[in-house]
Amino acid sequence: MDRRHFLRNSALASGVLMVPAFLKPFEAFAAGDTNGYKNLVIIQLSGGNDGLNTIIPFGNDIYYQKRNTIAVNQTDIIKLNDMQGFNPSLSALKEIYDQGWMSIINSVGYPNPDRSHFRSMDIWQTGSDANQFLTTGWIGRYLDANCQAGKPYTAIEVDDTLSLAMKGAKMKGIAVQDPNKLYQTTREPFFKDLVHDHDANLSEDNLGYLYKTMIETYSSADYIQNTSKTYNVNAQYPTTPLGNQLKTVSKFINSGLQTRVYYVSLSGFDTHVGQQNQQGRQLKIYGDAVAAFVKDLKQTGKLDDTLVMTFSEFGRRVEQNASNGTDHGTANNVLIFGGKLKKAGFYNDAPDLTQLDNGDLKYQVDFRDVYATLLDKWLDVNNSQVLTKNFNGLSFV
Repeated sequence: MDRRHFLRNSALASGVLMVPAFLKPFEAFAAGDTNGYKNLVIIQLSGGNDGLNTIIPFGNDIYYQKRNTIAVNQTDIIKLNDMQGFNPSLSALKEIYDQGWMSIINSVGYPNPDRSHFRSMDIWQTGSDANQFLTTGWIGRYLDANCQAGKPYTAIEVDDTLSLAMKGAKMKGIAVQDPNKLYQTTREPFFKDLVHDHDANLSEDNLGYLYKTMIETYSSADYIQNTSKTYNVNAQYPTTPLGNQLKTVSKFINSGLQTRVYYVSLSGFDTHVGQQNQQGRQLKIYGDAVAAFVKDLKQTGKLDDTLVMTFSEFGRRVEQNASNGTDHGTANNVLIFGGKLKKAGFYNDAPDLTQLDNGDLKYQVDFRDVYATLLDKWLDVNNSQVLTKNFNGLSFV
């Protein structure tokens, strides 16, 4: 294979090579002491998780009237107060909630919601209005804004491909499923030869940009591998894909990797038919993995410096459908975890089931106010530099 063909067809085909342009040779960074270095972990639940059967408003009779076969029995609900409780599949999170390490924000959405998985996910990942189409993600624009300040940070998606959320106009995050695999791939002779070949015609077909990307990938792989291998995770995690992703994030955080944002995802929440069993399985995977992660970070002293945010692209309709499932809806809950929450427990009231919009929940909290809080109060950047306009934010941190 000649060099030009390889670069055209391979260099940007994988998210693994979607590397931030500001990632200069990482040998310049020493791991050092990262206490006080704040981390943000984002968990995406893909498919539109049913928030009403996740954080259950059992104290409202309308919930049982609208969901006569898929409503969770009161005797099975893990009650958190007189109105709301956990789906029983989230039993692992009860200890986390009781410790004050969890905040539940109800009725999160945006004006004129879209019920398409793809479009609504784009809206959440870019932070756009419903009628606005952006090509950059909100985390990517955070990277763009902070690169100008010269801060040595990056964003890692623990996956093989890179989400739109992680792509900025100038900077991008990097997708790393397995740091050793990435390192070994970049050490293949052909890759190494390309990286070290400075005599190629770098102006043809934008090869200069591709070579630059490969050089940065080569250096990034070395830094991530050599830093992360200095720490072994001792905590027990469930042997699920999400459990493995969060275990990798723990390894990255505790090894002192100079990273601000981590992104992971769990799919399987599009529950139009037979929802109870399917959602229950996915919620257990989620709850068990998050509980293990939070307790692990508490044990290693990193929980106070970490925030975890969970979102899904939309909730489900209040009334069940004829197939013992739920159809695409609107507002949903956002779950926040961390060791320094200012408002643990329920951040706001339960969803209003009496005032619906054509059968759907009305949003009470704009999801970009959640983002604004994370940007302003956790990542130390003015949210107006990242979002389409300035948002007031919330007070959970």
